[in-house]
Amino acid sequence: MIWEVLKIKQLRKIVEIDQEKCDGCGLCAEGCHEKAIEIVDGKARLISESYCDGLGDCLPACPQDAINIVTREAEPFDEEAVQARIQGSCPSASPCSVAAPSSSPSSSALSQWPIQIHLVPPRAEYFQNAELLIAADCTAFAAPSLQKGLMENRITLIGCPKLDDIQAYLDKLTVIFRDNNIKHIRVLRMSVPCCGGIVGFVEKALERAGKNIPREILILGIDGQIQERKGA
Repeated sequence: MIWEVLKIKQLRKIVEIDQEKCDGCGLCAEGCHEKAIEIVDGKARLISESYCDGLGDCLPACPQDAINIVTREAEPFDEEAVQARIQGSCPSASPCSVAAPSSSPSSSALSQWPIQIHLVPPRAEYFQNAELLIAADCTAFAAPSLQKGLMENRITLIGCPKLDDIQAYLDKLTVIFRDNNIKHIRVLRMSVPCCGGIVGFVEKALERAGKNIPREILILGIDGQIQERKGA
């Protein structure tokens, strides 16, 4: 038993994430080829030592300088487990199997196209008397209820408040709110800090348009569950 424990740990280089500096933007998780990093409760976390090769591909992706490579005792890098995770989306270092696809996908709840804020025509007929869903684009990958629960019977607009041209979004939404009879706005964002900007530019666009449209703010965790609901 002692031999087995000693075999698990070895002195090697591994990622260390400063939780105080991390703002949960998720860029390090995108930069990690081994998928060793995930955003948990709004912060980047190393989900398994055995997934991290210690080479630091995630370092240049972090805008907060929150990641370092340290040398300490850690589980050995397990390339086989990493490949299984990449191919089968394993949630941990334990063996897993790839889930079979569902038999028949339901129809989409989209009622218009395009949906990217930059691309929608601001005076399109479908905006008249419409209820809107304005969503951070990453929410589509977290919310299992998006299609039939949150998006149904709404005009959908998506954008990224972290990486996109926010001024252009502000200008476009101002025109949409000002020149159309919008009945209700639902704003959908993730719980990570970088996602909060989508609420800010919706509120600013309403102010610029001189409108006070009924609205609600929904905040999702990475498990896809609604953590907080504001407004109605």
